Amino acid sequence: MILPEIDPIAFQIGPLAIRWYSLTWIAAFLTIYYLLTKRSNKLSSENISDLMFYGMLGAIIGGRFGYMFFYGIEQLLKDPLSIFYIWQGGLSFHGGLVGVLVSCFLMSKRWNVKFFYLMDIVAPCVPPGLGLVRIGNFLNSELLGRPTDASWGIIFPSDPLGLLRHPSQLYQAFSEGIILFVFLVWLSRKPKPTMYISGYFLVGYGVLRFLTEFFRTPDTHIGLVAFELFTRGQILCVPMIVIGIYLIYYSHSNKNQKNETIS
Repeated sequence: MILPEIDPIAFQIGPLAIRWYSLTWIAAFLTIYYLLTKRSNKLSSENISDLMFYGMLGAIIGGRFGYMFFYGIEQLLKDPLSIFYIWQGGLSFHGGLVGVLVSCFLMSKRWNVKFFYLMDIVAPCVPPGLGLVRIGNFLNSELLGRPTDASWGIIFPSDPLGLLRHPSQLYQAFSEGIILFVFLVWLSRKPKPTMYISGYFLVGYGVLRFLTEFFRTPDTHIGLVAFELFTRGQILCVPMIVIGIYLIYYSHSNKNQKNETIS
């Protein structure tokens, strides 16, 4: 199947060009906002608005810094100001995650609640947003999959080799956006000890991302690492999985915890 070339600009208002990728980010945050309002009776509308605003800043700033440190360190060393060249593209999920965690940590201090109490509320609402951003990657014809002979393989217009490739962006959209969401919602249907849901988010995302990366072409300027077997993204998932397992284990030894309220 040959993917038709999709104009990255969805529409234009005067000199302002609105890109499909930007729209998927907006859709992602609106979806997370909606899920927080529907799934949590522990956050007021003002709390959610503050959380979304600072979470968005954390995701973008952390995503950019993470990309430059994890994937573009050589460019950063040559031109330190390139970290601000957001228009050139390049956001890292793992960096964005750190940015969101920092934002949520600051909000937990402001509201005087435990950090993981807040994260357990947020975690189940995040996956659909991740899935939407992956669809943006697909529409942008970026982060291409590895070559395949499968009947559902796609020839991307951005691929200079014109090879049939796995639509790995859609694999990740389905796994990160739907499978992880359904799993976390099912897991949180009954009260759980603090850190339990957050731990499973880290383990769930880490495992799913690790597996789907086998269908994604490694970054050309990095290639495979760790004995020429794994991508940089897979290596970054390992600490997530380890930390997640620890949180799940630790949560079982702290089952009798007080319920908290956010004011």
